Amino acid sequence: MPWSSPYNEAQRRSTVTERLYYTDSYLTEFRARVVDASPDGQRVYLDRTAFYPTSGGQPFDTGELGGCGVIDVIDEGDRIAHVLSERLKTSEVAHEVAGRIDPARRFDHMQQHTGQHLLSAVLLEQFDAPTVSFHLGAEAATIDVARALDPAQLREAERRANQMVFENRPVTVAFQHSSEELGLRKPTEREGDVRIVSIQDLDRSACGGTHVRATGEIGPILLRKLDRIRGNLRIEFLCGGRAVARARADFEALSEIARVFSAPLDEAPAMVASQREKLQEAEKVRRRLATELAASSGRALYAATEPGPDGIRRVLRKVESISEESRAEAQSFISAGPAIFLLAAQNPPSVLLACSNDAGLNAGDLLKRILTEAGGRGGGNRTLAQGSVASPQALDRVVTALAGQLALEY
Repeated sequence: MPWSSPYNEAQRRSTVTERLYYTDSYLTEFRARVVDASPDGQRVYLDRTAFYPTSGGQPFDTGELGGCGVIDVIDEGDRIAHVLSERLKTSEVAHEVAGRIDPARRFDHMQQHTGQHLLSAVLLEQFDAPTVSFHLGAEAATIDVARALDPAQLREAERRANQMVFENRPVTVAFQHSSEELGLRKPTEREGDVRIVSIQDLDRSACGGTHVRATGEIGPILLRKLDRIRGNLRIEFLCGGRAVARARADFEALSEIARVFSAPLDEAPAMVASQREKLQEAEKVRRRLATELAASSGRALYAATEPGPDGIRRVLRKVESISEESRAEAQSFISAGPAIFLLAAQNPPSVLLACSNDAGLNAGDLLKRILTEAGGRGGGNRTLAQGSVASPQALDRVVTALAGQLALEY
């Protein structure tokens, strides 16, 4: 051990950390005795702690211990490890150390976690949608439920959950033995004493997390994004201060959109949809015209290209990337008569080969063979083929080989 301790080795290892947050989630300052630590003094164990470790989908608390920053809190079964930003001072270890938890982070987690209990209970009660997992992130929280729900049902769940918030129902913590009838929303596998968090006349859940005293302290509950995850529905939600901040950000974003369109706020979505349709139609016209222009360019290029001794007109072009216009130009070039059109692109390294039916070549077979030799992949049909390689060097080898096969200057 890096310092003297009143505990012998057996005592240190057998010490069970008393979890102060089990009985008081609002406790953010405490004193405790160090009972064990890593050799570098940055992983510390206490006889009791108010720091919550990462567990049950809820992140750990941050703060200070003995003047050092707490950067992680880890549940190791009977003991809790506090990971510090620096070595705990020896003078602090000889006696008790003071712990101080970041109160804003703690209360935010209390709001989100209690909000999850409330929302999960409502979804089960209203739509028989059991929660299968919970995750509390830095900006939003999510729950996964084991059934599909439509937007109208989610709006109803949000309305009902907020009604429960307005009723300010008490949230209580109690301990019961697992041998008793617990009446939990979800059965627990824990044996012995079970910590039960209850929302009056709504929910009873086995949980070791931190929670508010009444639903009113959860604040507003806002449901947002929905995703399908491995057969379940993932619901993103925010509670309390997070919900208010997100609603403000959403309002300001929508207000800016309305300002750009010189439209009332409520009409902004319809204006965006209308503009999107116009842009899509304009893009269709642009693509059609660009393709027609590329085809015209291909015909002009064919007319300007001298045929070889075999009567075949050949072109090798280098471009930044292959586009629909590039393909249209190549196809137009070879449709005018015996012709070969090879296109080499840098980003990503790729090639396009077009051969007219009367050029005596199969573009797909030839390109696939040379690409395979260079470690690339691709293919196509008799007249048009395309493929890619991993590097500019490989592209150079492919184009060199094709140019040799096709009697092109490179």
